[in-house]
Amino acid sequence: MEEIKIGIIGGSGFYDMEFEDAKYVDLDTPFGRPSEKILIGKIGGVDIAFLSRHGIGHRFSPSEVNYRANLYAMRSLGVKNLISFTAVGSLKEELEPTDLVIPDQYYDNTFKREKTYFENGIVAHVSMAEPTCSSLTGHAYNIAKEIGIKVHKGGTYFNMEGPQFSSRSESFAYRHHDFSIIGMTQAIEAKLAKELEMCFLPLAFVTDYDCWHKDTKNVSVDMVIEYLNKNTKNAQKLVNLLANRLNSNTEECNCDKSLEYAIMTNHRYISTETYKRMKLIIEKYVKEPEANK
Repeated sequence: MEEIKIGIIGGSGFYDMEFEDAKYVDLDTPFGRPSEKILIGKIGGVDIAFLSRHGIGHRFSPSEVNYRANLYAMRSLGVKNLISFTAVGSLKEELEPTDLVIPDQYYDNTFKREKTYFENGIVAHVSMAEPTCSSLTGHAYNIAKEIGIKVHKGGTYFNMEGPQFSSRSESFAYRHHDFSIIGMTQAIEAKLAKELEMCFLPLAFVTDYDCWHKDTKNVSVDMVIEYLNKNTKNAQKLVNLLANRLNSNTEECNCDKSLEYAIMTNHRYISTETYKRMKLIIEKYVKEPEANK
């Protein structure tokens, strides 16, 4: 199978995409199985891989998603540009339901997730100062404006654990800290994408005002689904144009150098078993153990 350069992870409401020549592939990884089989197809002749974050039918809660397996599976297919769709609540008046937000910062408040590949015999510390790809963000922002989507570039995504929505007191506290949007998934994907040296593009569609806004209803599943349905067509249109733009993109960024100075473990102390598990991730920087002796 040829390498697929563009991958999409779909969140709540984004369970599939309209592809040509579509087929599913069933993958396993050293970190377990992904949430779902990966749908591979073409958009305008461009190969795309799509994965439903919560599984088809929405079977996994945000805390149960195997983020490591999901992103590793994408990387094993050759994906370098990862687009992550998510539904979010707005913490700012100007970020209205159905708006698209492309955050550039994260505040991770989760405590039940596996958030790194580097453990059990190997340690690395990647910089998360710039968690998203500025090049991909620029393309997505320009395309969204061209097709009439109300889009906002930048802002901080507050990643709560969930699965419950916020209390009103919590919602006011998040606003006090000047967070822009609130969700339950994307910060972990940003961290893992950085460890995999992938360009990460977050596309967050606003579905509600959480529960802080005095003039709107408190967030509910029905409300989220209603606005997600309105966003689906915009999401598909955006992906169609973005796929072709990224396929011909020649701009350079530093996303593929995230691990260059991050691995702390002395290479001589990385076991054969650890290397085998991590080979896809570290082989650019670490030789096989036998070659180190």
